[in-house]
Amino acid sequence: MIQASDFIRPHVLEMEAYQPIFPFEVLSKNLGLEPEEIIKLDANENPYGPHPAVFEALGKLSYPHIYPDPGSSQLREKLSAYLELPEENILAGAGADELIDLLMRLFLDPGDVLLNCPPTFSMYAFDAGIHNARVVNVPRKLDFSLDIPKIEAAIEKYNPKMIFLCSPNNPDGGILPIEHLKHLLTFPLVVVLDEAYVEFASKEVSRLKDVLLHGNLIVLRTFSKWAGLAGMRVGYGVFPLKIMPHLWKIKQPYNVSVAGTVAAVASLEHAPELEHVGQKIVQERDRLFEGLRTIPFLDPYPSQANFILNKVLEMDASKLKIDLSRAGILVRYFDKPGLQDHIRVTVGKPEQTDKLLKMLAEME
Repeated sequence: MIQASDFIRPHVLEMEAYQPIFPFEVLSKNLGLEPEEIIKLDANENPYGPHPAVFEALGKLSYPHIYPDPGSSQLREKLSAYLELPEENILAGAGADELIDLLMRLFLDPGDVLLNCPPTFSMYAFDAGIHNARVVNVPRKLDFSLDIPKIEAAIEKYNPKMIFLCSPNNPDGGILPIEHLKHLLTFPLVVVLDEAYVEFASKEVSRLKDVLLHGNLIVLRTFSKWAGLAGMRVGYGVFPLKIMPHLWKIKQPYNVSVAGTVAAVASLEHAPELEHVGQKIVQERDRLFEGLRTIPFLDPYPSQANFILNKVLEMDASKLKIDLSRAGILVRYFDKPGLQDHIRVTVGKPEQTDKLLKMLAEME
């Protein structure tokens, strides 16, 4: 009997599946707890959720039965005004994840090299695998900073087409120094800077406007974190003008849903209030950091994101994650090189921080 599975691309057969984080309804069933009993600190989501105007706008959707605007015109116009950047350099996507995949479709043939600097966001290597590109890993230093000499050597040896960098970096929350970025932009490759968490960092960290100055720089952003729209899947990027016509050619025509567009536009119309919420998260991050420093078996890293990475001392990090989950407190554990003894904690509301710290103190 002929089997469809006989025709699967060989490299896909060998791929490992991406390990996603599950939503409340799945967690509730798995843990045997009601959603309101779960403290979800495992996926860097915004604990305050969207601005109330988002719910109001979604309740007034006029044309959900009509396909969305393929150009996301209203959203891009609002983004242009908010970012003070030309609309023609902006492209919206179904989350920044779609744009990561889109860029690989644009630039990478099978066998082309992508430079990756783990530990970092695992979607870069995952998407490259889907496209049958060759991922060359240049591991970060013990403090999670880039190893620039080794990156230079890899560029010379492998002639990569792209490098993906995250700033603040996930999972440690560290910032890419501007001098490192400027240096990497002098090499013949596309530099993609993922700024998914930049709204929680210092104002001068973003390199969004530098795209207009460098023909090989791309910067990606998302509404998932600062705007609390992770479930709506809306992201955007600022791209060099010369590649924009080709991105328009290859993107899915109706990639950003009507609901996602309405939610993102409403968020931009209330950006000052969302920025205030972001400051609350930053203040709570600082309080959480000080609290984690008091736990003898944790060594937290300073972060400019909405999460804190912790090295677990004299204890099994995976067991710590399991013990916390049994109490309804979910944190992220990575079973990857350089992270087997680490957990990452999303910044929650003050009462969630209190419960987490109390639980950790009781584990001493």
